[in-house]
Amino acid sequence: MFDTLTERLGSAFRSIRGRGRVTEENVSEVMREIRTALLEADVNLEVARSFCDQVKQEAIGAEVLNTLRPDQVMVKIVHDELVRLMGPVDPKIPFVTPGPTVLLLAGLQGSGKTTT
Repeated sequence: MFDTLTERLGSAFRSIRGRGRVTEENVSEVMREIRTALLEADVNLEVARSFCDQVKQEAIGAEVLNTLRPDQVMVKIVHDELVRLMGPVDPKIPFVTPGPTVLLLAGLQGSGKTTT
């Protein structure tokens, strides 16, 4: 699933490579592809819609610096919005007194759950 999502997002960003400026038409085209990729990855419709709306709002008219390409700007905007959507990271574990503290580790096969 993550490979497919990565591939679809990559193709969406490649579609705006080489353009001098991020325009509303470019952003709408890319966001349509991203929305489709998210929905195919079983992301909730409302989450995908609000995510795409927020990214579109930030991306329209974003200035492309001389050192950056439009696809790099879009990757940055999408990355920042994904980080905001996932919420702040709180690395602290709230230990229960008296113990034991129960933790749930979830992850893909081979991601280091047992090792952790």
